[in-house]
Parts: sequence; C-alpha cells; structure tokens
Amino acid sequence: MNKSELEKMAVEVRKGIVASTHSAKSGHPGGSLSAADIFTYLYFEELNVDPKNPKKEDRDRFVLSKGHTAPGYYAALAHRGFFPVEDLLKLRHTGEYLQGHPDMKHTPGVDMSSGSLGQGLSVAVGMALSAKLKNMSYRTYCLCGDGEIQEGQIWEAAMFAGHRKLDNLLVIVDNNNLQIDGTVEEVCSPYPIDEKFKAFNFHVITIDGNDFEDIDSAFKEAKSVKGKPTVIIANTMKGKGISFMEGQVGWHGKAPNDEEYRIAMEELQKAGEALC
Repeated sequence: MNKSELEKMAVEVRKGIVASTHSAKSGHPGGSLSAADIFTYLYFEELNVDPKNPKKEDRDRFVLSKGHTAPGYYAALAHRGFFPVEDLLKLRHTGEYLQGHPDMKHTPGVDMSSGSLGQGLSVAVGMALSAKLKNMSYRTYCLCGDGEIQEGQIWEAAMFAGHRKLDNLLVIVDNNNLQIDGTVEEVCSPYPIDEKFKAFNFHVITIDGNDFEDIDSAFKEAKSVKGKPTVIIANTMKGKGISFMEGQVGWHGKAPNDEEYRIAMEELQKAGEALC
C-alpha cells in the first residue's frame, strides 16, 4: 500500500476500535487508537502473513504485549481478512471469540495470548530465538506499551535478546506517555527509553508513530540491521483520531457512550472522506 492507502485503512481500523468498544460497553480505546497506525502498517505492509493459512510455518510472528489494546489488533486482523469485520461488534460478548485480550486458541491470526503486562516480549524473544535455531527466515515483532516497560520482565527479555544478537526481532514501544493512572513520568518514569535499550545492545530508532512516512522508514531501517535486535520508540498520541479522546488519560479503559460514539464516528467519516 502507498501512504494514502495506509492512511485510509488506518481510519477504518480506528472505526473498528470505536465500534467494537462501544458495542462491548468496555475495553481500551485510548491505547488502541494511538497504535492504530502501527497496527495498520504491520498488517498491510510489513508482515508476511496469510489470512487463508494463519498458521503457516514461515509466517512472521507478532506478539501484542500490551494485550489490553486488542480492539486495535482485532480491527487490523479483520480488515486484513482473518475474520469478518462485522464480528468486531462481538468484542467481549459472552460466548464469542473476540475476548478482551488476545486469545491464540480461538482467534485467527493471533500468535500469542497476552494481557499480563510485561510477559509478551519474553515470548517474542523465544520466537525469534527459535527461528535462529531452526535456520528459518521469519521475523518476530512485539508491540509494548510505555507504561508496560515499567515491568522488570521486559528488561530481562531485552538483556537476553541483546546478548543473543537477535537481529530478527523488532520491538515497538507505543510511547503515548499515558497509562491508567496518569503520565508514565508521574507513575514510574521509564525515560530515557532510548538509552535503556541501547544499554541492552539494541539498535534504537525514534519516530512519530502516527506518521506513515516515519513508520515506513523505521521498519525498512530495522530490516537492514545485523547483529542486534531493533527497537522503534514510536511517539504517539493517546486516543489519536478522536478529538475528545486525544491526550486524555481517562480514555485508557473506558468505552464511548451512544453520543460519544456518534461524534467519534462522524469525525472518522470526515477524516476518511478528506483522504479521498
């Protein structure tokens, strides 16, 4: 896809986030929206995956370590063809397969169940190591939250990845600077994130995570790096794309009501039309 097509698809992914959390009357729209452009780029430009064969052995792997942003993940998977887009409205409904956090046993396209913050990167490191041991070419991608990297297990995994020179591993940190209780600086500052990852032998790229030119350049650079893993620190806006959600910590884990849903969808519709 070119930049314009990616921007249009990101609008559709954002519509899926708003619609699914509204239907569920719960969920995490803020961090899903901040990462919507990353989800879009992964599934429509970067990942070697096949919706018709979601378990193919040589597919690229993706682990959503910040599993609460499943609404964004599901919206990208649905639009990529892993399951019907209309099923997004079944998010968190009893008996349905789109749970509040990713479930690898029941949701097509999901490589790893996640939700316990801090654990996903360890799994991704194991996947990357497995590819090395088996001499396979697939790459492993892991999306973490900036609040999530306050967890110690993240840094154990980073230490191992750097030590084993896992250049087939790409970590993305969604740095929207907000977590459930406030700014990440107020809660427990992880800054400077770049210097911490450099200390664990990572190649570090810092970008505007809501700009597709920046995203494209960073992902291409990451593929060229040899002998060490790469981390992309994606500076984003929590609630990106919805005026009343942008930069508001209260939208970390709250679903839009009927009026908020109407306004949000109108804004996204206008944003999509402006791209045509």
